[in-house]
Amino acid sequence: MERSRAYESLVRTHGDAVLRFLRRRIDPQTADDVFSETMLIVWRRFDDVPEEPLPWLYVTARNCLRNAERSARRQWRVAERIITVDPPTDTVDPGPEEDPRADCLRAALARLSATDAEVLRLWAWEELGPPEIATVLDITTNAATIRLHRAKKKLRQEMEAPRRPTGTTTKGGER
Repeated sequence: MERSRAYESLVRTHGDAVLRFLRRRIDPQTADDVFSETMLIVWRRFDDVPEEPLPWLYVTARNCLRNAERSARRQWRVAERIITVDPPTDTVDPGPEEDPRADCLRAALARLSATDAEVLRLWAWEELGPPEIATVLDITTNAATIRLHRAKKKLRQEMEAPRRPTGTTTKGGER
């Protein structure tokens, strides 16, 4: 009974943060599924949860997310093999108006390496400091500090760099 109460307390205290962590990285439905898987693992490995649980929970959620992404890629490859005639057309819901800087930020973030983007997400979205980022990424605090500094610099450069529209050519015919 003690374990159940401790688990419930952990979920009440940190569950929303873990769910936000996942929803910032994947669609809401998949995030909910991954969250359930994460909490199942937390229950099974409850004795392994450290005193400061949030970074450990992020690591567990991140690993579950990777498994879900691998599964989705496998399903997509199967679907690509099956679809041979008349693929479905794309429909996009324009959604509500968004801050125009969000597109610039999203595009700049997408141009960064996966490692740099993840360090920035952990810092900005999850509000983790270098020691917690180090725990999540399984690196030293010093390495996390350096990666965070470099990632911020690269993001700033990407956001300030002039972009040519895709599909345009230069005078020499290069793209």
